[in-house]
Amino acid sequence: MSYNSWNLELNEYIRQGEPDKVEKSNAWKTAIGLQDVDGLKPSKYLIETAKDHIEGKISISEADRLISSYYKEGRDRDGVEADTKEADIVSVRITKLLGEKTFQFSPVELQNIHRKLFEGVLHYAGRIRDYNITKNEWVLKGDTVLYASFYSIRATLDYDFSQEKNFSYRGLNIHEAIRHFAKFTSGIWQIHPFGEGNTRSTAVFIIKYLKTFRLTISNDTFAQNSWYFRNALVRANYNNLRAGIHATSEFLELFFENLLMDAKHDLKNRYMHIDFDRQSANNSVSKCQNGTLEISLEELAIINALKTNSALTQKQISELVGKSERTIKRCTVEMQEKGLIARENGKRNGKWKILIEA
Repeated sequence: MSYNSWNLELNEYIRQGEPDKVEKSNAWKTAIGLQDVDGLKPSKYLIETAKDHIEGKISISEADRLISSYYKEGRDRDGVEADTKEADIVSVRITKLLGEKTFQFSPVELQNIHRKLFEGVLHYAGRIRDYNITKNEWVLKGDTVLYASFYSIRATLDYDFSQEKNFSYRGLNIHEAIRHFAKFTSGIWQIHPFGEGNTRSTAVFIIKYLKTFRLTISNDTFAQNSWYFRNALVRANYNNLRAGIHATSEFLELFFENLLMDAKHDLKNRYMHIDFDRQSANNSVSKCQNGTLEISLEELAIINALKTNSALTQKQISELVGKSERTIKRCTVEMQEKGLIARENGKRNGKWKILIEA
């Protein structure tokens, strides 16, 4: 089933504007879009099941059971390829995970995500690989990234997670934070702890991790650009000094700017190909406001909260973004001084006005 077809069908629920339907539709779009990292396409049956879930006719657990039963009852189902089966099963599981309000920042969480996504699909679901791998990449003209040796996977994961856990985002503007998010993401992806399914597992983990910062995620970024995400991870981990090619996180940072800031970078896979003429491709001029890059993560979370309701009190903002009321009071004062927001019609009955595009 083509991207335009299922995307148009699910977008209809977003246009209707009902919060519950919008949230469900966005989760499905992300889940189905992520299958494109391995060139997998969903079936029409999955889309119909997704629509029933979005409309409230069935729960996500019922959707999961329906998809599983669909393939158990028809192992030799005519016209259904193994890749479509994988796309359907993993899509409903990603949707289920994205809807869960649980998360633990640890390598075990990443391992559990892989197990939950691929149980019954891959025989090694949730298991750390015990062999070395290479993968021919189109973006590298058939060359491969150097992935972690299997005997160092656990130690390397533990190190990367420990470094990230001890890192403080306090005082960073959003561009600096994105640069660090990109570095952490490319690092755990390069380890490639599993035989297959690493990109989809990493994506789900990162989405859930970013949500702990109360960041609003652009739902079309993964839905439309999941293969770009994978190629950007490849380029962030590839060096070929003889050919004058160096690892760069610039493409991954553009992806995260679209994801977290609703920037409008033109995310084209051909721009990342190692033979692409960079001089002719000044394509990545952000269409978001320059000032947005100076916003801290706390300030961006507050702005995203105010977008949902401009009449929020400081107490309500604190509950939404997970910060103390004292912190919110300090931040809103500073944001008014910086010209990011303004208070209209007084403290008691007034509203907040966002003065920038973010």
